[in-house]
Amino acid sequence: IIVNRKVKKADPNEVPGTLLNIAELLVEFVDGLVVSNMGAKHAPKFRNYIGVLGCFLIVSNLSGLFGLRAPTSDFGVTLPLALITWVMIQVNGFKYQKMGKIKGLFEPIFLFFPINLISEFATPVSMSLRLFGNILSGSVMLTLVYGLLPKVATLIWPAALHAYLDVFSGAIQAYVFMMLTMVFVADAIGAEAAE
Repeated sequence: IIVNRKVKKADPNEVPGTLLNIAELLVEFVDGLVVSNMGAKHAPKFRNYIGVLGCFLIVSNLSGLFGLRAPTSDFGVTLPLALITWVMIQVNGFKYQKMGKIKGLFEPIFLFFPINLISEFATPVSMSLRLFGNILSGSVMLTLVYGLLPKVATLIWPAALHAYLDVFSGAIQAYVFMMLTMVFVADAIGAEAAE
């Protein structure tokens, strides 16, 4: 909201401020990421979803820095995110591959149908469990550290753990979820994604 107001009030003839430069850098990073993974033709359709997904995951994963429980350490949050991505994968698969999507379940030979079908339904489970498990394990580890250390030691020692478990690991998990979303959707689109 703040960036939106600043963009509306910005004079195109003047040098933008620090906040607008940071916002532009983030938008260009997400645009470049989506274009490089999904192709220039399909990137405009998905960049908003990927950008919002990334912002939500970063804010959620970093909320532990403020003493809050990360929303992504709850499976009730990560499963719907993965299901939304899974529906997007299926819709784009049928939109671009038509009946080839169903035909692909029987390839390379008919006997692989059960394995391919399980693979389709395992995608949202694996994506949600990966995010949930990594964030929850970091929260549990920090809770144990705070519970086991004397009060004086908790002022200094956990800072390094927060830097790794909240900042680094949280950013990596957001990036991985975004990348998996782009790769799975691009794979569902098929050969057109490479254009």
